[in-house]
Amino acid sequence: MDKDYYNILGVARTASADEIKKAYRKLAMQYHPDKNPGDQEAEEKFKAAAEAYEVLRDGEKRKIYDRYGAEGLRNSGYSGPGNFEDIFSSFGDIFGDLFGFSAAGNRRRNHGPIPGNDLRYDLTISFLDAVHGVEKEIEINKRDTCWTCEGSGIRPGSKNKTCPYCQGAGQVTRSQGFFSIRTPCPECQGQGEIITDPCNDCHGTGLLTKKKKVSLKIPAGVDTGARMRLRGEGEGGRKGGPSGDLYVIIHVEAHKFFQRDGDLIYCELPLSMTQAALGCSLDVPTINGEKNLKIPKGTQPGQTFRLHGEGVPSLRGHGKGDMVVEVKVVIPKKLSKRQEELLQEFANLESGEEDRHSEGFFKKLFSGNLGA
Repeated sequence: MDKDYYNILGVARTASADEIKKAYRKLAMQYHPDKNPGDQEAEEKFKAAAEAYEVLRDGEKRKIYDRYGAEGLRNSGYSGPGNFEDIFSSFGDIFGDLFGFSAAGNRRRNHGPIPGNDLRYDLTISFLDAVHGVEKEIEINKRDTCWTCEGSGIRPGSKNKTCPYCQGAGQVTRSQGFFSIRTPCPECQGQGEIITDPCNDCHGTGLLTKKKKVSLKIPAGVDTGARMRLRGEGEGGRKGGPSGDLYVIIHVEAHKFFQRDGDLIYCELPLSMTQAALGCSLDVPTINGEKNLKIPKGTQPGQTFRLHGEGVPSLRGHGKGDMVVEVKVVIPKKLSKRQEELLQEFANLESGEEDRHSEGFFKKLFSGNLGA
């Protein structure tokens, strides 16, 4: 069953961003692992609250969840906040407010291999590219591992000095109420070492900024909010750590003729009065080119026709949706003299029938038998 993120946080579906943050802060304090050592149930509630907060604080994720539920999020590539380190890293502002320190630093020891940070890229594509799929090449600015020092930050051939403040641990411990808090060493910033001879190229950071072109293949059927993960295309690692990932967030432009709802495509088809009354055969634009549509005699405004298989391909590979065509009868604002004459002649021919129809309608109206 889908998780109810609003219920997990104890907020209404209309809750504001501040209300969601406040509810999460309360639960994070209550179920924080440092406050509940060895309590598996508290740990699970802590993770569930973090997952709910990560979704509801993000406008795009919240929109997908409200519309399609947790299953829709999974289809868009979301897999949850991950482990404790991911949670602390993502919500460092929350835990910093609660405990007065950087929770991400509390959980991460930096004197070993340091993985690169994940990066985000927002990509806007056309409606038809989203429907059919497309290959794109994007250019990103990223910090990559320095090739000179291989991410160590020190000049080749040199060695670092063990931090005298933390004795190489990278962390110091202090008490705050019932918590015993380990925080990054203020002297070495959690590295455990002090660079005495930095690399000339990266100046001790272990990273160099550069531009890189990345190719990606966008599958047919994506929609706004879809997330693509490109492994290893994020920020470079340091001290032998792996590179992070690049997350490409898809935004789809609106189309002037087509509208989309899931796998269905909707459009309005303008018809003249005579086309609707007499019927006709028309070539209608679809996402796959023009398709012939037969309009029967007496078609009414708002009447719909369905073209099977002319909708959006399923991301799961289960065929395609349909296209729904809604008739919009267009009344001419200007008529030629001859057109007015013909319409008047037509009106004279049907006047008797219209009078009988109106008379019957009003009789039903005042007798209360309209539903009969």
